[in-house]
Amino acid sequence: MTHVTTHVLDAASGLPAAGIEVVLAEASGASVVAETPGAVVAHGTTDRDGRLALGPDALSPGNYTLTFLTGEYFAARGVDTFYPFVTVTFIVAVAEDGTSAHCHVPLLLSPFAYSTYRGS
Repeated sequence: MTHVTTHVLDAASGLPAAGIEVVLAEASGASVVAETPGAVVAHGTTDRDGRLALGPDALSPGNYTLTFLTGEYFAARGVDTFYPFVTVTFIVAVAEDGTSAHCHVPLLLSPFAYSTYRGS
């Protein structure tokens, strides 16, 4: 299993958000402040169920971002949106035994709002 997965639901349509491009990147305090991504780790597009697995089997401890290209998704559907992209920053931590947990980062999306949480 890859280390990071996501599931995007279009709350306005009530359907999975298929075809959203997503970028997984390293993040640091400097890159977050400068609003520039760190090194890209992986990228892909959500499937017809709005799901995507990204990255290698394991990530080094640290901060990472998932950037969802939501503007392109809504534009393709002729829908105006306030958010051209959504970036979620999260931490990959390592337990005392040297393992780190799988990260699932769901996104509930509409043209003018979004929410996310730590999934399982």
